[in-house]
This record gives sequence, structure tokens and C-alpha cells, in this order.
Amino acid sequence: MPDIPPLAAAQERSLDDLLVAVARDRDRGAFSELFHRIAPKLKGYLQRLGAGPSQADELAQEVMLLVWRRAEAFDPVRSGAATWIFTIARNKRIDTLRRERRPEIDPDDPALVPAIVPDAPPSADRTIESVEDTARLRAAILRLPAEQADLLRLAYFEDQPHAAIAATRGLPLGTVKSRLRLAMGRLRRELEEGR
Repeated sequence: MPDIPPLAAAQERSLDDLLVAVARDRDRGAFSELFHRIAPKLKGYLQRLGAGPSQADELAQEVMLLVWRRAEAFDPVRSGAATWIFTIARNKRIDTLRRERRPEIDPDDPALVPAIVPDAPPSADRTIESVEDTARLRAAILRLPAEQADLLRLAYFEDQPHAAIAATRGLPLGTVKSRLRLAMGRLRRELEEGR
């Protein structure tokens, strides 16, 4: 009987044998043969599942990469190599369909950026009300004692911390806080009476 060349002998191996060789020995030659024998069938299968030619080709490559990475999970007692690989392909296609149905959110989408979408202009009556409220507030601040009005201006209009106000005015921090509290109470009462 003539010697069989190694390539011919390898071609006679079953898909199960090739996958076991990949799992057990990380045999690149066995994987290469497995790839060349099954990848074209995978592509056709994925196209029958609705993938376009380029997507089917990409998915087939992803499946074969998973086969290489997870070959040790193959159990020839539970299923054949082809069944195992085609199950991976089917699951990969389902995952792709799910992603297509629920696309990822693009954080740069102008509809999602609140600063780009202008707010609706306020109604005319709300604009008039706002102007009147502002006028009442200014009048109430003018009626405050000068020292309270000054502290209020520093704290709320110039946004200075209470400790900084105390340092610049030469007052104890507690005094600044109590005078601001008195000023706010007085403003609140005057604004409530003016309504």
C-alpha cells in the first residue's frame, strides 16, 4: 500500500477529530483545515438566516475565532463538531439581530444634548410675572439695612463663601451667617406680603 501524503491523511480526518485536536493540542494545522472546510458552509448558513454576504462573512470569521478560543468546551459525546459550530453561528446571528433592533445610543446625537435643543420661549404672562417678581425683589433688597443688603449681595450675587465675606468685612463667621439669615427672613416676609 503506498504511503499517504500527510495532507491527504489530514483531509480524511472528521470535523470532530479536527476540533478535538484544536482543543487538546491547540493544533493550528487542524484549525486551518477545519476553517477551510466549514467556513464556506457557515457563510451560506448565515446568509440563509438573513445576513448579507459581507455580514455573513464577518460573522463566520467571528464564529471561527470563538471556535478557536472555546475549542476545549467542545464535547464530542454531546454533539458533533458541525452541530456545535453551527449552534455558535446561530447564537451569534441572534445577538447581531438584537443589537440591530436596539442600536447603541450615540452620545453625540444632537437630539440627546439638551444645550443644543432650545427651550420653548416662556409665555407672555410668565415673562410679565418674572419682571414683576424681579422688581419686587429689588425693592425689598433696597428696604433692607445697608449692612444686610451688602452681605446678601456678596453671598448671593457675587457667590462668595461666608468665610470669605467674614474675612473681607472683618466680621466673625457666625455674625455673617446670622445677618444673612435675618436678611433672608425679612425678604421672604416682604415678598409674601407683596403678593
